[in-house]
Amino acid sequence: MAVAGVAEAVAVAAVAERHALLPAGVGVGWRPEIAGWVAGLPGPAFCEVIAETLAPAAPPRGVVELRERGIPVVPHGVRLSLGGAEPVEGSRVRHLAACAAALQAPLVSEHVAFVRAAGHDAGHLLPVPRTREALDVLATNIRRTQAELDVPLALEPIAALFDWPDDEYSEPDFLTELLERTGALLLLDVANVYANAVNRGQDPEAVLDRLPIDRVAYVHVAGGGEHADDPGIYHDTHIHPVPRAVLQLVERLVERTAGPPPVMLERDGRYPPAAELRAELEAIAAAVGRPAPGDTAVAG
Repeated sequence: MAVAGVAEAVAVAAVAERHALLPAGVGVGWRPEIAGWVAGLPGPAFCEVIAETLAPAAPPRGVVELRERGIPVVPHGVRLSLGGAEPVEGSRVRHLAACAAALQAPLVSEHVAFVRAAGHDAGHLLPVPRTREALDVLATNIRRTQAELDVPLALEPIAALFDWPDDEYSEPDFLTELLERTGALLLLDVANVYANAVNRGQDPEAVLDRLPIDRVAYVHVAGGGEHADDPGIYHDTHIHPVPRAVLQLVERLVERTAGPPPVMLERDGRYPPAAELRAELEAIAAAVGRPAPGDTAVAG
């Protein structure tokens, strides 16, 4: 086999290995408000639970039942503040590790963001400056986190309504360097890619094409809409239906991968009737080219 062919085969195998952490298919974010609906799904490929809402010694019954059915559950952290100037808090890292152990999770995930500074908690995920210094801080905090974990860590770039004026990297270059330094995987939120591209006046597909897709562990899909106070700004809300433009970006992602990655619907409020949630899962399944949970054929 030619050298180029060997390299391509190795790359494909690496992607397959990362995807094997979760079943290829369509999953959903577990939330207490929709626990009954999730429990009634015949077979989501996997689920995700917010780690900070979880007591490892006594997980919610709905989450336990998912695991008893053999459905993988991924703890998703929102409070580590990996991009904060202060060292990541050991107690928070240990909690994330305990969540993974309690759920026998194949991996955990967190955000490329900070939430605290100088003892103050913002209550929101805030973007880190894309600078060499911030890259060093992130890499250090990520390595500290990985040292406490028994499973891989996937990092999610956030949707941001602003960029820092001293940015030295584009987002794709920053992420590529960060993942290469740390060996972490990528939790790719396609809705975030779309939101950031629109708000920066960029082509979402062109941005997607520059991201380190070979590092994707799994994918978020969520809804959004124009910002209420500024019609020119797209806001990643998690409370609106997934727009067609985001689904088209999912289709583009699938075209670029050796096999469809694990993809999940993320909803965080104003939950619509079950039929509408089901329709969203079917639309995502059609974009990915996989059956919706419980289906035997691709929904379309």
